Amino acid sequence: MLINTSHVCDVLIVGSGLAGIMAAVEASIEGQTVILACNGPVFSGSSFYPGTWGLGLIGPENQNDEEDLIQTILSVGCGMADEKMVRSFVQGINPAIADIKSMNVELKQAQAQGEKDFIPCFDHKHRAWNGILFGSIKEVFSKKIQELNIQVMPHYELLELTKHQEQITGAVFINKNLQLERICCKAVVLATGGYGGLYENKLTTDEVTGVGQYLALKSGCTLVNMEFMQMMLGYLSPCYRTIFNEKTFRYVNMYNDKNDDILENMSNKDTLLYMRSGYGPFTSRLESKAIDLAIVNACHNSPNGVKLEYTPEISTNMPEFIKTYFDWLLENKKLTVNDSINLDIFAHAANGGIRINEDASTNIKGLFACGEVTGGMHGADRLGGLSSANGLVFGKRAGLSSAKFANSITTSVSHDWAFELWTIPDCDKIKKTMQKVMQKEAMVIRSKSGLKQGIAVIDTLIASCVKTPAKDLANIAVSRRIWAQLNLSHCILTAELLRTESRGSHYREDYPVTDTSLSKRILITRQDNQNTVNFESEL
Repeated sequence: MLINTSHVCDVLIVGSGLAGIMAAVEASIEGQTVILACNGPVFSGSSFYPGTWGLGLIGPENQNDEEDLIQTILSVGCGMADEKMVRSFVQGINPAIADIKSMNVELKQAQAQGEKDFIPCFDHKHRAWNGILFGSIKEVFSKKIQELNIQVMPHYELLELTKHQEQITGAVFINKNLQLERICCKAVVLATGGYGGLYENKLTTDEVTGVGQYLALKSGCTLVNMEFMQMMLGYLSPCYRTIFNEKTFRYVNMYNDKNDDILENMSNKDTLLYMRSGYGPFTSRLESKAIDLAIVNACHNSPNGVKLEYTPEISTNMPEFIKTYFDWLLENKKLTVNDSINLDIFAHAANGGIRINEDASTNIKGLFACGEVTGGMHGADRLGGLSSANGLVFGKRAGLSSAKFANSITTSVSHDWAFELWTIPDCDKIKKTMQKVMQKEAMVIRSKSGLKQGIAVIDTLIASCVKTPAKDLANIAVSRRIWAQLNLSHCILTAELLRTESRGSHYREDYPVTDTSLSKRILITRQDNQNTVNFESEL
């Protein structure tokens, strides 16, 4: 059916996490009319995930520290981060922090900066550390949105990007009243977040679906580093999908369903636990991966995950960072250090996504991207606190670049657009099967046989998706989402199969060491409804 234009603006921002909010504000400051549309409420996505106690934000201590931070990102990223992007990123962090401070966003300062716990995840030294307070940033940016007359459209789910003469011209959404709406614009900024929604266990809000990556790929963009997904421990009970604070690892005992200590036979248990307390997501780079593998194996044999109890030592001179966590846990979840919890591994944050340039532009005219939907500035592992910095730096750049591009467009972006109305059968069943496949084959432990089996299941699901003409818009939206997620899952599994080595967050049980001959990024492109997944130098 032909969809009439319901709204027109200069710049359309899709997503209202930290990156999307920054992009909307900057584009509006540049004099462009801006619409901010998001799948959930405003201030949503991983940036404002309710299962965590706040957002860490790091930057170089001073100009002299910039080069050390650049080299650390490249090293921790295991050669998978784009050096040009990393340098541009780091140089933009402190100016971006200064910007939000000038807007009166309150940042929490550490009282005991010298404590081990304020060394960023995977880092080797202290940096300039700040905590972004949810309440403050929501208050400040809510006022900014009003002052700048940014039109906000919450609960608008993105279904399709529109394109005319090789340029993005807007998007089609379904709104909360189950009506289709088409927004025409001169530039689109995708800030739709990661792809945690592909997994059964995820530490993300439900609107983080991965659809943004697929629609960008479908429009001609390139995806990079999609095999590098951060996996973290989270609560199975009593507060499902609450993030576990890894800084407490050095104070724990862990048991399986039979009350056996799952770490009891490790001769260097204390050393490994101390090392493991230095970072949150799983990595194959460090010896302490033995802790994660023991947890994963125990969880495979138990629907209840692993039981964790804290040792009495944690209450003696509790470090500031850990005390902040338990204060938050008591206030928001009514839990104390004395309560036992059950844990499992969850999908958390993507290190890969849409490939962008330093100014947040993509290789498609009129399309920009920022935040967790993007990749290239991170590698196989990512320093803690850089996700927030990424949202600030590239969110602002996306706003500035999209505004500049929109200002250069003098011709009309309105044109006819035919939106196909179709559904596919058994969407709920397909989704559950897809998530189980990703949970089993694409989490911490991966193998050739498992990945091939996973790809075969996804192929079967895609083949079962017979697109039938329909008028039920709710089912049409669900079908489009599932179709996008199936295709993105296929891309991820294929990239993981292609990388026959272990590197950072990517662990192959059948290839447990790093292969230096594979020090190349995997790129994913799409043409004529076919995906190409290959190493960068081979494309």
